[in-house]
Amino acid sequence: MSKLKNYRQYIQKVILEYGQKEQPHGDITTEFVFDTVGDHYQLIRVGWRDDHWIYGCLIHMDIINDQIWIQYNGTEVDFAPIIVALGVPKQDIVLAFHSPYKRQFTEYAVS
Repeated sequence: MSKLKNYRQYIQKVILEYGQKEQPHGDITTEFVFDTVGDHYQLIRVGWRDDHWIYGCLIHMDIINDQIWIQYNGTEVDFAPIIVALGVPKQDIVLAFHSPYKRQFTEYAVS
């Protein structure tokens, strides 16, 4: 199986596992957005909690230049080590939510 195909599966796996385990409260649904053509992957919550409309992205990852870019993580789970445990080398993971300057101080790719 190709590296890109594996990365797509790994991202979908971690997002699905988190989204199925962490159920929202109220009348809120979990949406999994998996664009395997453009390589954009998100977990979104949408719905009503009491009289408040809830809409937000909890997790956003992309595949850019054969690397997994963690664009946004609104959870308390650190997904990078989970992805590494699946077999992705650290140099193929970019913590995009850190500024390019700060990335050099992480164990992961700068770009």
